[in-house]
Amino acid sequence: MQALTSMIEERTDFNGWANYETWNVSLWINNDEAMYRLARIKGHSGYDHLIPALEASFGQMTPDGVRWMDPTIDTDEMDEMLEELCDNG
Repeated sequence: MQALTSMIEERTDFNGWANYETWNVSLWINNDEAMYRLARIKGHSGYDHLIPALEASFGQMTPDGVRWMDPTIDTDEMDEMLEELCDNG
């Protein structure tokens, strides 16, 4: 059994995202209408530029308690998500 478990690659992602924090923030932006609309308006410059608008409108964290500025958020992944979100409108 030891050999079998050592052959299985350990997952380092969360639901296809880099980690829980990145997934959580993306989930809120894509599923809360007010956050989605804000991201469509302000997200063209990337996630780092969207953070102040999110904080001003919704506080410093998601309703689940993940800070918009959490250092573990994969901003490259968030930028890709925002690019798709803004281009599909």
